[in-house]
Amino acid sequence: MKALQIAASGMTAQQMRVDVVSNNLANMSTTGYNARRAEFADLHYQQIARPGTVSAEDGTMLPTGVQMGMGVRPAAVSIVLAQGPLTQTGGDLDVAIEGRGYLEVTLPSGVSAYTRDGGLKRTAEGLIVNSDGHQVAPGITIPADARSLTVNADGEVYAHFIDQVQPQLLGQLNLVGFTNEKGLEAIGGNLFLESGASGPPIVGTPGQDGLGTLRQGYLEESSVDAVREVTELIKAQRGYELNAKVITAADQMLSATAQVR
Repeated sequence: MKALQIAASGMTAQQMRVDVVSNNLANMSTTGYNARRAEFADLHYQQIARPGTVSAEDGTMLPTGVQMGMGVRPAAVSIVLAQGPLTQTGGDLDVAIEGRGYLEVTLPSGVSAYTRDGGLKRTAEGLIVNSDGHQVAPGITIPADARSLTVNADGEVYAHFIDQVQPQLLGQLNLVGFTNEKGLEAIGGNLFLESGASGPPIVGTPGQDGLGTLRQGYLEESSVDAVREVTELIKAQRGYELNAKVITAADQMLSATAQVR
């Protein structure tokens, strides 16, 4: 009885759906986090009678045929690209990205990673880094005697000094875009890596070439919608229960068959 295997694949799919929802809810407070969605596809079909098969000598064809599905499989867990709400923090090194784009950071291995988490920090040497201490490209160092910082919408970083009227330009933060942002490889820590599906990084200036702008003193909150996630959780639970009932029904049918005398 194929119903056992089919229902089991349905239970596995709904379990994966719950795993994705739970990860979204766990990251409701993660800066710059975009919700994920589990996507599924039906498995291959057993062609008992193919549509269009000639069924009689006069050339009559089967209009639909008999195609038995074998269950469901995971197709993708994709990112729902959406702008999260901005929260004012007042921090000099807190920058939110309004629109498309990612900040580029350099990992200890020398590989570039990308993030929308604009909660930046400074090291003892004044280097601008992310929360994990990875250098933010292009590598801007803040002088120790700087009184305050200003980051404009174009990503230009200015330092203000007590004995100077005009601020000093330290450098400019770049934004990076991708042809297919959903193809980025998530590695944790709010970081993504380039992949063959995402295409190469396109480095640009904030506010140009379709990239977003920066807003100092703000952070982008998670785009997770709690109401939607709870609804997804209920639907996944109901789907799991229904597939479990199918297994129970199939088991009872097999038991009835075994008791036939």
